[in-house]
Amino acid sequence: MMKHSSDMADKFYFECVDCNATYPGDEIIYLCPACEAANKPGQPPRGVLKTRFPYESIRSQFNHPSLFQDLADQRFLPLLPIRSMNSWPSLSIGDTPLYRFDRFEANPPFECYLKDDSRNPTFSFKDRASALVSAWAREQGIATLIAASTGNAGSSLAGICASQGQRAIIVVPAAAPLAKLTQILMYGALLVPVKGTYDDAFALSVQISKKYGYYNRNTAYNPLTIEGKKTVSFEIFRQLNFRVPDRIFIPVGDGVIYAGVYKGFEDLLKLGIIDRMPVLVAVQAAGSSNFNDNLNRDSFFVKPSKTIADSISVDVPQCFHMAAGYMHDYHGESVSVSDQEILQASLLLSRTSGIFSEPAAVAAFAGMLKFRRQGLIPSGSKNVVLLTGSGLKDLRAVQSSIHIPEPIEPDVASAERVINAHLLIFKKS
Repeated sequence: MMKHSSDMADKFYFECVDCNATYPGDEIIYLCPACEAANKPGQPPRGVLKTRFPYESIRSQFNHPSLFQDLADQRFLPLLPIRSMNSWPSLSIGDTPLYRFDRFEANPPFECYLKDDSRNPTFSFKDRASALVSAWAREQGIATLIAASTGNAGSSLAGICASQGQRAIIVVPAAAPLAKLTQILMYGALLVPVKGTYDDAFALSVQISKKYGYYNRNTAYNPLTIEGKKTVSFEIFRQLNFRVPDRIFIPVGDGVIYAGVYKGFEDLLKLGIIDRMPVLVAVQAAGSSNFNDNLNRDSFFVKPSKTIADSISVDVPQCFHMAAGYMHDYHGESVSVSDQEILQASLLLSRTSGIFSEPAAVAAFAGMLKFRRQGLIPSGSKNVVLLTGSGLKDLRAVQSSIHIPEPIEPDVASAERVINAHLLIFKKS
């Protein structure tokens, strides 16, 4: 393991979620070496690392009533595993909008909010993790980063590296959506398509990283990805006027976003800023539900994934053990939704909120709707739906839900026939 400056070891350290071994923060480390040695192909990896901070020391630096604001004024640097925000990308990452959603067919007795992370620079939530990994690499003088991806993490790392003057190598399944592959290439990254699944791409990227020493951004494998994703928790807390939501619906593939959101609120809990945790609902596509399906199993069983929600199509969730641990400790919940439910939710979301999200993101919205139909959302509760990526990322997935009209002659009579056929009435303002 490469050594770096000792001041980082003082700021934070890593703790294995399985054996509780600790490692200093001044080392390039991915999984806990002791646990990694026992990992088996086709099974979620043991040895994922959690980043720990000196919470007592952080609390002592500020007056308690203003602690959160003091941290916000520093862009939460005391809770991030980097030395300076000067190493952060210059792009506008995070601080995405939170919208109140009240366009249900009947007014529900609860509050619903949409957190739109498609507003990040590469149009996905993954920019939060890529930004932190890139910033840390920049502080260490690392020029080349590598990642496996179904598309979003890859296009995210490619775009962030382009803004930082770093090189990116992206390993993807050949079946990844064209829009995401186009993004990766436009940002100037080296694209490596593989004949296989995301899990195959993941394994290959790790092998390349180990052979050539490229810094690996892979989700969960690199513990900093979890730290980058936790920043959304701080924003949600602030945007809800310093209140903890009752539930957050999160699309789940590898489980890193789920673990990251819990980690952010856990940081606030350990600092005494909040006194309770939200319930996080892990929403999976029914055709790729290996996280949810294995929560109560003694041994992990893999069901081959098949879903339109490519961003959460994962056979072996890399962050399974950490995310499942959080779910157990803080009483999280889970739900799976069919591709048909995702497509129906996509139309509803787009036509009532003006937000066009990709199928993986819409899964979270579909999960909230399913909870609502089943009467599982309490009256008076605050609920957040995490929308993680733009619908422009995968136009192919929704083609079956729309119909593009045939062209008409450019005259009013032809237009009127179309308008009348669709029972539309134009009124003069």
